[in-house]
Amino acid sequence: MFSIATMFAIVLISGCKKDPITSVIPTVTSTDPSDNATNIAINSKVSVTFNVDMDSSTITTSNVSILHETTVVPGTIVYNGKTATFTPTGNLTPGILYTVTVSPNVKNKSGQNLAKEYVTSFTTGDILDVVVPEVTSTNPVNMATGIGLDQSVSVTFSKPMDQTTITSMTFTLKQGANVISGVVSYAGSLATFTPASKLAANTIYSATITTGTKDMTGHELATNVDWSFTTIATTSGLAVVNLRAAGNYVILAKTTVTNISTSAILGDLGLSPAATSYITGFALTKATGYATSQQITGKIYAADMAAPTGINLTTAVENMLTAYTDAAGRPTPKFTELGTGNIGGKTLAPGLYKWTNTVTIPTDVTIAGNANDVWIFQIAGNLTMSSAVKINLTGGALARNIFWQVAGQATLGTTSHFEGIILSKTGITFQTGASINGRALAQTAVILDSNTVAKPE
Repeated sequence: MFSIATMFAIVLISGCKKDPITSVIPTVTSTDPSDNATNIAINSKVSVTFNVDMDSSTITTSNVSILHETTVVPGTIVYNGKTATFTPTGNLTPGILYTVTVSPNVKNKSGQNLAKEYVTSFTTGDILDVVVPEVTSTNPVNMATGIGLDQSVSVTFSKPMDQTTITSMTFTLKQGANVISGVVSYAGSLATFTPASKLAANTIYSATITTGTKDMTGHELATNVDWSFTTIATTSGLAVVNLRAAGNYVILAKTTVTNISTSAILGDLGLSPAATSYITGFALTKATGYATSQQITGKIYAADMAAPTGINLTTAVENMLTAYTDAAGRPTPKFTELGTGNIGGKTLAPGLYKWTNTVTIPTDVTIAGNANDVWIFQIAGNLTMSSAVKINLTGGALARNIFWQVAGQATLGTTSHFEGIILSKTGITFQTGASINGRALAQTAVILDSNTVAKPE
């Protein structure tokens, strides 16, 4: 984020040339500084992010002009990962109105121009941004064990970063001295390394973010950040479903999160693309980019909150959909139509389960296995758990390795207790007093009523 005060207008002029390859017309999805931002640092860069990959050869200084009145501001432009970043040769002038015009020659990789003219503005202050960026968290955390073989590696920064500095040179993953190949991406304040192939079992990997990583005012990390993790012990079992950014939330929904009565939520709550007004029953206290509630030990995020919350939530919801598809698409189930959908009273061994209709849990169920075992339940209909029924874990089984992919509605009965991560294509309803050790990730709504929702450890 910049801290300068200069009115900045970015004019993106479009033609609407149709392309035989794709029908996706390029548009601008975000800018940094954001529209109408004030007190922006005079040593800031300016970035524009598009919805599709652009033709980098068209994003040049000849196609982009930055002016104060009629005076052109010298600088350079670099394009990387859907984002064009303009770096002024020197500091911007305090309290000056600037305009940036991107000509109609700027196109996507299919040759299409911008959909329409795009204009944004910000105002510079009279200060320099001197705050050095930091890494606030990593996923997996340092020294984590039992990590899935399809795990991506991510870091969260304390402030927006210059995307052009987050590359395979500054963000690396190694197994011993061997460099792991993969793709580095960046959105919001989150950088992600996705390996090109599955990781090896029972293996220690080390990740590094170097001091070559810079924020939007050119400040580097103070030191390299190194951490390591160990993958799951065997390849014979299922790999975990990789939640990626969706795993940052204990509750994540797209349309509403409704709390009928007092609940206890232990972890972060996210809602997107719906706005904050669709989170009800929590008595929110608003802050910059998030909100809090006495009922939530964590933070509350919604799509209309200050950047980079919206971008982070978009990524999380996309990752939730990908995780659902992954779980639903796992082939060759070990158990098919177990109990014709009635699994009450059963002990469930590790593996892949599949039902083509509704699954009911009318009596207690036991999930038995060790800390490295994985369970995936593919349910084509609804999942219904009766009142006062419990799922019990034995042998070291962990809720974070249990995935319930539900195409229909998931309903947990009054005072019931559930274990695992619910990935629902429809909605998730917690009846009065129900609890879960896991995550509730719904593609529509999550409804609560005096519930306890705790993230799995």
